[in-house]
Amino acid sequence: MRADFCLPRPPLAVLALAALLAAPAQALVVPLGGWTPVNGNANVWTDSAGACLLREERYGQAFPALGSQEEAQAFALRLQASLGKSGVREIVTQPVERAGTWAVLAAYTHEEGGVAYRISQLFLSDAGLLRTVTGSSALHEASACVNDMRDFIRYLAN
Repeated sequence: MRADFCLPRPPLAVLALAALLAAPAQALVVPLGGWTPVNGNANVWTDSAGACLLREERYGQAFPALGSQEEAQAFALRLQASLGKSGVREIVTQPVERAGTWAVLAAYTHEEGGVAYRISQLFLSDAGLLRTVTGSSALHEASACVNDMRDFIRYLAN
């Protein structure tokens, strides 16, 4: 199964929630062997087999830095409720620390064109604006890229 599908954008309710909640971030660097930008776009990356896709998006939406684990947990719970209303399923959210500030990691299943995809999405503050790093693969994809991609989002993306 190729990952040349369109990754879902955060639902409008999620973006509105982010407005209610700053450390500058660098451009996305994908330190995974064999991954390349899609069509020369350094914001969208795929593995050599095309089974996994990573996308970085920056929004003009205000998203102040989450200064504590408690703030991140509160946002994670609101995000989980908002995602639940958007039609995705199997939603898990959690705070993750990034160099002294906090981000929120969401994982969920999204269906598009009759195919289920497992999404991992990191919500970060970039100079007070929302930035996401999103990874996607088919729900039951067993390629090595899946765990590498999820580990990158969970532990390294910033």
